[in-house]
Amino acid sequence: MNDKKPLTFVIIGSGWRAMFFVRIAGRYPQLFRLKYMLCRSQEKADRIRADQGIPVTVSAEECEKAEPDFVVVAVSKASICQVTTEWALKGFPVICETPAGMNVEELQRLWELKEGHGARIQVAEQYHRYPVIMAGLEAVRRGKLGDPYGVRLSAAHDYHGVSLIRRMLNIAPEPVKLWGRSYVFPVTETDSRHGAVTDGRVEDRGRTCITMEFASGKMAYYDFSGVQYHSFIRSRHVNVQGRDGEWNDTVVRYVGEDHLPAEEHLKLCLPRRYRELETEELKCMAQNWNPVLELDGVQDEYAIATMLFDMKQYLEGGREVYPLAEALEDAYVWTLMEKAVKDPGAVVESQAMPWHKVMPKFIP
Repeated sequence: MNDKKPLTFVIIGSGWRAMFFVRIAGRYPQLFRLKYMLCRSQEKADRIRADQGIPVTVSAEECEKAEPDFVVVAVSKASICQVTTEWALKGFPVICETPAGMNVEELQRLWELKEGHGARIQVAEQYHRYPVIMAGLEAVRRGKLGDPYGVRLSAAHDYHGVSLIRRMLNIAPEPVKLWGRSYVFPVTETDSRHGAVTDGRVEDRGRTCITMEFASGKMAYYDFSGVQYHSFIRSRHVNVQGRDGEWNDTVVRYVGEDHLPAEEHLKLCLPRRYRELETEELKCMAQNWNPVLELDGVQDEYAIATMLFDMKQYLEGGREVYPLAEALEDAYVWTLMEKAVKDPGAVVESQAMPWHKVMPKFIP
């Protein structure tokens, strides 16, 4: 592959999440080229073509003939496994949105697709690539906390939360017991995907609380409500503890080599390999320390862009962007969480899965 040639891709799907990939292609034309967005209806295709000025089609055959370097699957959750399977079996490398599958049967089917048919599938799990999260994970990797043994996470939902917990605890797949429940509380709406809400409306919002105990003795407490993604009155939090220190939101406190306590404020981690992806907004955020944990759209778009950037190495040499095995583990533990909240207080135990045997210890 020519280093100067942009990676080409098509997007299967046309919803809110698919538009992230459209914006990334538009922002970095020297790196990425969108060949087509595949829509289900001609009406929607015409509207998106007019609004976005991008190539849109309702023909899967037209997408195939465009011979993209890879395919982005950004359809509804219930359809991700099926659509990923269809395009992988056509021989295209795929990077799909999360979750990779909705149940154990789908997850095992995708693993067999990879192992039995050589399908090239990656998953766009981006939260560990948020610059502020990368900064905290780097502190964990460098041993600032000692061996991490406890996480309290209120920053991302379901499989995203599982992915972060694994990295924060630095654990390989191991037996886990979990239990919990969901609650419903009223919240005044203040924000949304489409902008501020100022009419004072109140909505009942679910909140899920799960305790996880791993065979190694490490533990995690997951506590999240969807309203935390878009609200001016609900914040998001990270707390990771080890023998020698604690990562709390944007602050790391630890015992130094001189046995004295030390404190560091996290700055956004912007690896040099992604220098071409840095925007003015991101640079401004990096230059101005903010004591509040920010997990906003600027970091989200950057995180996704780094995954598309890394597809080049995956296509050329097989170095994985986000290994399918990890994504399947994320979704598998999420299914256990779902099972737990359906039977509040009951202990749910994990079982061995076929992808466990190939998964190394996770290094942030």
